[in-house]
Amino acid sequence: MTILSVYNNNPLIDGRQSERALLVRRGVQLLLHEMRHAILPELPLASGRRADLITLTEKGEIWIIEIKSSVEDFRVDRKWPDYRQHCDRLFFATHKEVPLEIFPEDCGLFLSDGYGAHMVREAPEHRLPPATRKSVTLNFSRTAAQRLMMAEWATGKDFAVSPRGEGTALRQAQEPGEEP
Repeated sequence: MTILSVYNNNPLIDGRQSERALLVRRGVQLLLHEMRHAILPELPLASGRRADLITLTEKGEIWIIEIKSSVEDFRVDRKWPDYRQHCDRLFFATHKEVPLEIFPEDCGLFLSDGYGAHMVREAPEHRLPPATRKSVTLNFSRTAAQRLMMAEWATGKDFAVSPRGEGTALRQAQEPGEEP
């Protein structure tokens, strides 16, 4: 079930991402989902940077994927090395019209067409210190929980305690005085 649509008032799209970058992101997200990663786009980091995609693997590794939609996009970006301090593995993701040779060999690489992606190169591991891992993981989980709650609220539905006080029951939001 899609919680947030990339086409309908999505708070994760702030106008800075090109249509091409969003297609690259979607393809990579589909592949990472198949790989059983937990994925968050646009996660603010403690350094003040914002990761295009950040994932938690089943093994607990933290990956950051930096999306580049053009050669110029890569050339003007000088902040990507800072992402290493927030992840175990750093990747780039792009599409077929960007030459793959421009990306550093010490980073992983995904090639995406918007409908899927292929891992061209695995990223070398550089394990995070335990305190940093905890901080990034807490940031990831708090942000994911907050976004889930906001998506739930955006549906116009809420959760209410059942009449017998057992668990919760999903119900449509009702006008005051309206019978269930």
